[in-house]
Amino acid sequence: MNASVTTQGAEKRGLLAAWKEDVRCVFKRDPAARNWVEVLTTYPGVHAVLMHRVSHRLWRANWRYSARLIAYLVRLLTNVDIHPGASVGARLFIDHGAGVVIGETAVIGDDVTLYHGVTLGGTSWNKGKRHPTLGDRVLVGAGAKVLGPITVASDARVGANSVVVQDVPAGGTVVGIPGRIVSDQPVTSGEYGINLNHHLIPDPVGRAISCLLERIDKLESRLEAQGRLEPDYQASFYNSCTPSSEICEVDCAGGKQHFSRG
Repeated sequence: MNASVTTQGAEKRGLLAAWKEDVRCVFKRDPAARNWVEVLTTYPGVHAVLMHRVSHRLWRANWRYSARLIAYLVRLLTNVDIHPGASVGARLFIDHGAGVVIGETAVIGDDVTLYHGVTLGGTSWNKGKRHPTLGDRVLVGAGAKVLGPITVASDARVGANSVVVQDVPAGGTVVGIPGRIVSDQPVTSGEYGINLNHHLIPDPVGRAISCLLERIDKLESRLEAQGRLEPDYQASFYNSCTPSSEICEVDCAGGKQHFSRG
């Protein structure tokens, strides 16, 4: 997957057919959805996508003001800001919708899921491609920011509140600020291969702390064996501290429980 991702297939389909797919996909990705009437009348993310397909067609037909006016009115009603120039593939699902921003040159593949607060933004005032490209089946967690003309390839996942400024490979998982790739193995499920378990992602900071504490533990053990530390120094130190997280209390080799003399 690269920056050549296009959505021509979705744009060539009839508007009514595209709308039907946009609504059907909600039932596969939101267990709270009960019936068509509910989805069509109470889902702002669905409203935004449906009307974007209208404004985008006007934009491509060079009816630029009409397209921008529709997008503006939709933003007032849904709190979702999709520029009419953005290319959106089939079955885009914007869950909750609140605060989602998609820039003019963004390209979104098929079966993409965006949660509230997501921004697909630019990092330049220059004209031309300045917004992200998302491949098929990408999932972007709540509050995440994907910035610049980068590519998040197919089946990738972006953790909640991450800030992504570099390309993400196919099937990769990226978390943190700035975003770091913590897995390159796709995790898929469901008819469209979509995985919604975006909370089940590695903790690179916790892992780094664990490794550091393990290293300190080994170094202090060597010093104690050489008589350069008082006996039971580690035990007395760790028994006197109160770990503030499960990582330091349980998982680390030098955690409090490890040295407890109970």
